[in-house]
Amino acid sequence: MTKNDKMFTGSIPKFYDTLLVPLIFEAYAADMAQLVAVSSPGSVLETAAGSGVVARLLAPKLSADACYVVTDLNQPMLDYAATRQGADSRIEWRQADALDVPFEDASFDVVCCQFGAMFFPNRVAGYAEARRVLRPDGRFVFSVWDRIEENAFADDVTNAVAVVFPHDPPRFLARTPHGYHDIALIREELSRAGFADIEIETREKVSRAPSARAAATAYCQGTPLRNEIEARDASLLQFATDRATEAIANRHGEGPVSGKIQAHVILAAG
Repeated sequence: MTKNDKMFTGSIPKFYDTLLVPLIFEAYAADMAQLVAVSSPGSVLETAAGSGVVARLLAPKLSADACYVVTDLNQPMLDYAATRQGADSRIEWRQADALDVPFEDASFDVVCCQFGAMFFPNRVAGYAEARRVLRPDGRFVFSVWDRIEENAFADDVTNAVAVVFPHDPPRFLARTPHGYHDIALIREELSRAGFADIEIETREKVSRAPSARAAATAYCQGTPLRNEIEARDASLLQFATDRATEAIANRHGEGPVSGKIQAHVILAAG
């Protein structure tokens, strides 16, 4: 992972939320909200919350007296998330690093993190921090993407953009979002962080977009892949998006498109 892999700034938060969230995140966010809410937690900490899709689905499931702290490392993403959430006195928005959250030991019933662990520069430290702030019977619920070959649109976009920059292909999607998919490694790192009870389920879903261009724009302009493209040649951002659009259309057809997505959903305790 490079420094720019964590830069969700400028117009990225809006593209991310309006295009990428419905494309790949909403379905898993519904699962996450259900997994968190099933134990009726009184206090929840969400790390790497992004544009707030989990918060929008989880908050209505929590009790009236629940405390829900929503955090992200990137203030622009957190600001955008807050604008998308209705007024809710139970929710506290805090800029925070998942590897060093500003909370006391044993403060939360559940810590959750949707598709954020891949961005942790030290995952064992991040997991240990989640365990630190969990109560003794608390649960850590998080998800990570499976390998890029199991995620059709991300794979299409990565291959198409590589043709635009053959001597230095942007690899953000393969390197970071889809770079942490080894189940054995995930178990090992959770164990090193002190978790003893670990469940991992691989869940396949279908990603849908109104058009190939919508899917291509989501990835090329709604993620730090945009930063990589612009670092090579900013004038080629639209051209790269066009090539990605063609690749998705060639594989998935004209008009509305659908493709496989796959992720690991993890519950850890103990």
